Amino acid sequence: MMTTAPSNIVGFDKFSVEDVRQDFPCLDRIVNSNPLVYFDNAATKQKPRAVLDAMQMFYENHCANVHRSAHTLSNEATAMLEAAREKVRDFINADKQSEIIFTRGTTESINLVANSFGQGFLKPGDEIIISVMEHHSNFVPWQMLRDRMGLNLKMATIAPDGNLDLDHYESLFTEKTRLVALAHVSNSLGTVNDAKKLVQIAHQNGAKILLDGCQAVAHLPVDVKDLECDFYVFSAHKMFGPTGVGVLYGKEDLLDQMPPWQGGGEMIDQVTLEKTTYADLPHKFEAGTPPIAEIIGLGAAVEYLSQFDRVALHEYETYLRDMLIERLSNHPEMAIYGTANNKVSIISFNMGDIHSSDFASIVDKEGIAVRAGHHCNQPLMQHFNIPGMVRASLCFYNTEAEIDRFGQSLETVARLFS
Repeated sequence: MMTTAPSNIVGFDKFSVEDVRQDFPCLDRIVNSNPLVYFDNAATKQKPRAVLDAMQMFYENHCANVHRSAHTLSNEATAMLEAAREKVRDFINADKQSEIIFTRGTTESINLVANSFGQGFLKPGDEIIISVMEHHSNFVPWQMLRDRMGLNLKMATIAPDGNLDLDHYESLFTEKTRLVALAHVSNSLGTVNDAKKLVQIAHQNGAKILLDGCQAVAHLPVDVKDLECDFYVFSAHKMFGPTGVGVLYGKEDLLDQMPPWQGGGEMIDQVTLEKTTYADLPHKFEAGTPPIAEIIGLGAAVEYLSQFDRVALHEYETYLRDMLIERLSNHPEMAIYGTANNKVSIISFNMGDIHSSDFASIVDKEGIAVRAGHHCNQPLMQHFNIPGMVRASLCFYNTEAEIDRFGQSLETVARLFS
């Protein structure tokens, strides 16, 4: 196992892979009598001790509800939660803490926008643009809204290399287009869309735009002010944080105009028998007791990721990605999906006629975890006319030695199906 990233690559002298791996307890697992090789990072990242310790510390020392009581534990818990909000605000360079809404994850963030923005800004006959590469969480809520409100849903297609077809995307706009919802990074192809260009085109046509940053935040620096997007959404567990919590960033003027989505405690100002008035942002959209420990864990994940040189991490992941693609390309029967020049370390493929689930089951016996199936991306599978793909997704705690083991597992699969 390499201890330091190769010195001939930009930024590789900035961190030790071996030291990083010691931060992640699960990477020490033995799976099916083999050391774990975890190549399913696009589904969820492993959690560093800093995140686990922060959540444990809350439960052991500060466990209380937030924003509700005057006692010491509640005040401490509230301060810790709001400190996490500030860490997230700084992480994505939002203007104000009021623009950071905590949700259960990307899926809930998108559903919140679909329901609240839909209710406040859309009418029958209006248009929404999405793309064929969207995760189901950025697909199904818009279909549901379309069917409920009588909207038109338009679909941007992709080029053969997996890039979004910008000419086709631009051609879809009309005077009735009100909203665009697109992935910053494709969860199946790894394609990094030109988010700034997508935003510019949307705004030039008078539409608002939501960017799904679920696969972007762990791999790329995100600056929502530079992007100028109206909404940006992501999940903690994709960026080394816990499950069950995510973020909706929205421009304050838009969030102010949008009606609440869910009702209950925390999101109210005054409740009488006759009517309810609502709390100011961000609490207007945070009904009920939040996932306090998980939000604190998200704050710890932001701190953990922010300590690194992000350029160094990206260069190293790109190095591993190219190494893995080279191993795959040694097999003439291999089909690799998504060959865009600008892509993160997500590689999807099929090996001849071998079913993706069979492939994943075989390499799992050697302790290698990959994803198989449609990846919550069935429209994209239909685009390629396949039932599913194998997906190997890498992270900066993966190593050259693990790529070599994966290459050996390819030979095992090839022999079994020869």
